[in-house]
Amino acid sequence: QVQLVESGGGLVQAGGSLRLSCAPSGRTFWRYAMAWFRQAPGKERESVAAISWNGGITYYSDSVKGRFTISKDNAKNTVHMQMNSLRPEDTAVYYCAAEVTLRTTDLLSPVGYDYWGQGTQVTVSS
Repeated sequence: QVQLVESGGGLVQAGGSLRLSCAPSGRTFWRYAMAWFRQAPGKERESVAAISWNGGITYYSDSVKGRFTISKDNAKNTVHMQMNSLRPEDTAVYYCAAEVTLRTTDLLSPVGYDYWGQGTQVTVSS
């Protein structure tokens, strides 16, 4: 059973930065596509960023493009997301997801992701 362990959330002022990390524990696979999703109180879950299994292709939602950067350490099957210029509307619980796949399209859709983390809270104060 693969478990995804997220870290790096916290409280930050608007304009600040945070770096989220996600690593699998237990049985691991070397061909993961990975993604971050978020859910704010009273809102539906939305996609944030995704990266292909080899780290060569990345996707971002329009709301974070140019501010967030997703990266992948293939040796450790770990994904990071650097979040800069944070805004109060970025406040949410952020979830890491992983899928054992070679596909490189439609990675921002939550459909197909096999494993999900417990979530880490990101709070941006104004």
